Amino acid sequence: MTEQTLFDTEMVKKHDRSGPRYTSYPASPFFTEDYPMAAVDKALGKVANSPLSLYVHLPFCSALCWYCGCHKTITRDRNRIDRYLDDFEAELALIAEHLGHRHQVKQLHWGGGSPSYLDDEQTTRCFDLIKKYFDLDPEGEISIEGDPRQLTPKRIRFLKDVGFNRLSLGLQDFDPRVQETINRIQPEKETLPLIPAAIDAGFKSVSVDLIYGLPHQSRQSFDETLATVLQVKPNRLSVFNYAHIPNIIKSQKMFQEADLPIAEEKLAIFQSVTETLLSAGYRHIGMDHFAREDDELTEALDKGELQRNFQGYSTCAGLDLVALGVSAISYVQGHYWQNTKGLKDYRDMVHAGQLPIKKGLTLTQDDLVRHEVIMTIMCGMGLNFSDIENHHQVNFKDYFQEELPQLTDFFADNLLKETDFGFEVTAAGRFLVRNIARVFDRRLNNSSRNTFSKVI
Repeated sequence: MTEQTLFDTEMVKKHDRSGPRYTSYPASPFFTEDYPMAAVDKALGKVANSPLSLYVHLPFCSALCWYCGCHKTITRDRNRIDRYLDDFEAELALIAEHLGHRHQVKQLHWGGGSPSYLDDEQTTRCFDLIKKYFDLDPEGEISIEGDPRQLTPKRIRFLKDVGFNRLSLGLQDFDPRVQETINRIQPEKETLPLIPAAIDAGFKSVSVDLIYGLPHQSRQSFDETLATVLQVKPNRLSVFNYAHIPNIIKSQKMFQEADLPIAEEKLAIFQSVTETLLSAGYRHIGMDHFAREDDELTEALDKGELQRNFQGYSTCAGLDLVALGVSAISYVQGHYWQNTKGLKDYRDMVHAGQLPIKKGLTLTQDDLVRHEVIMTIMCGMGLNFSDIENHHQVNFKDYFQEELPQLTDFFADNLLKETDFGFEVTAAGRFLVRNIARVFDRRLNNSSRNTFSKVI
């Protein structure tokens, strides 16, 4: 089986189960309400002088994309953004006080919503606020998610001058019929030049997001979108599976379920994407992420420095993640906490001198063992049993005596390969790596709660 034909449709069908994407372990539905501030203080007190990863959630969009499940606020009133930045500054001051001293930030990511919806003055203000309380590493990874409808080559140069050096663009699909159906019109002639403009401006990495499984898509139409994107050679691509859950995301009721591609067509689309990207010289990082050989994401994979967080695959493994803004989720020293999702609650809490935390989870010792196992599988594409034993003082085969037999079919189907130290995920297994990791998810396996999507 050559690298170009590693995607096996029948194998994906056989092993496809619903489950988390493992941007965290345990997954966020297991977080509990009224998380105690004592736990947060304990976690932040352990950070010491270590550098941080910082995530900023900017929830505003000018219009609603009907497929979107992100936490967002639709508004044309820019005064709301100014007020939010007032609230954001109050949260920054609070988190800095809890940390106790200034920290270096090696990784900063702005997500949303549409961070690019902020105008130049608002963008500069938000960036300066962060620098007021944190020291940004000049060699660090400073990234922003951009909506192509809000960007021009001139504005991209502005973002680079402000301090961003990585850019992620949500393209989704270039087919006009698909764009009209999902309420996201972004013509190819206006969108495509943004990628070379970002490269010319000096961005170290330009990432493109595509979504398959949207209404009216077919293998042929998506092949055309991908061929168009590859003309400008982005550094990396994330090709996400659309999850249709209109009972939860009400805007998805705006189009007909009958217009969605059937499961077999979705598989055909992703198989074609995989073969095309591998043939074009991209590496399969894992799941739905692909990167060029010279991209830092590929380098992180090869060096064992890949990490998995709420932005997907990323570099800078091992950093504590402090997340700011509504709905943002932090992971610090074995503790998760999530901010409130309500703008008013957020404002009231931060101006009352209270961190705007709604729920969270302190990992048990068992959670910590499984967290390392799952994240190592997801990011390292393999597992060294002795590493787990040394880090947690357990006998791996005894500890996971119930789970290890469940891997038998993955070995038999060449998705896993035994090694002297444990096992590694094969190239074919990378498409199903979250299903492999799921075997070790005690919380999910012992729960009736499963609102997660399938792999493809």
